[in-house]
Amino acid sequence: MQTTTTEEQLNAYFGANTHNYAAEKKVISDIIYNLRLQQTDVSNKHLILALIGLLETEDDIAKLDIYRNALEMIVQKTPDDL
Repeated sequence: MQTTTTEEQLNAYFGANTHNYAAEKKVISDIIYNLRLQQTDVSNKHLILALIGLLETEDDIAKLDIYRNALEMIVQKTPDDL
């Protein structure tokens, strides 16, 4: 069973440290928006695959850092398979 990631879950995760992760939150929000345009359900798996795709095609070091941090945040919040 996959968990749907919503804006509320992202806000709860980032909490008081939102300013520290503003760029990562923006990237994740943009990905969620784009995924919702394509499909009805947005899961952590879809976010992870989208971020990996961005990592594979980006050359800018600063953007790569943001994508890596965003990927780490999503992976850390993804429950392990049982």
